[in-house]
Amino acid sequence: MSLPDPEKSQAAHLLRRAALFGLVASLALVSACTVRPLYSSQPLTAGSQAGAAAELASISIKPVGTRYGQQVRNNLIFAFGQGSGEPASPAYTLDLGVSELVESAAIVQVQTEEDEPTAGTVTLTANYVLRDATGAVVAVGKRSIPSSFDRPRQEFAAYRAQIDAENRAARELADMLRLAIAQDLAKHGKKA
Repeated sequence: MSLPDPEKSQAAHLLRRAALFGLVASLALVSACTVRPLYSSQPLTAGSQAGAAAELASISIKPVGTRYGQQVRNNLIFAFGQGSGEPASPAYTLDLGVSELVESAAIVQVQTEEDEPTAGTVTLTANYVLRDATGAVVAVGKRSIPSSFDRPRQEFAAYRAQIDAENRAARELADMLRLAIAQDLAKHGKKA
């Protein structure tokens, strides 16, 4: 019969202690996490009884002067209200400014010797200011999205391709703005 080795039992004891300490530390870290789904049924702002979807549906968007700006606005109204339109008595007002930049992305002519662009990029940029019913600024932000398109040689086809790229960019920008504004409302709710 041999006696237990004191060095091996001490090393095993230290290993168990380190594993237990690691388990406790990871449980403490996970318990401090306050992540919740952004579009859950819980309110975004403190003291509100309405869920996230209802709070987003209570945002009124001021009119925009350009065609692509109106596309972004229409997509936002549909996204905020989930198809029900603008609110009758809004709790928030959104000032939206949309600008456009159209650039030539590539100049590649296979069959001709002309240096006409064959591809383009439409970049829509939205600046927004979200105000509550009292007029106090809740959030300010800026988002941008590019959309590429091909430019065929026919003038109308090139124009229509650019319009389609603007429409795609407007849909994607509206989705991005919806997420950003929901995050801004959630941040504002934590401060209140």
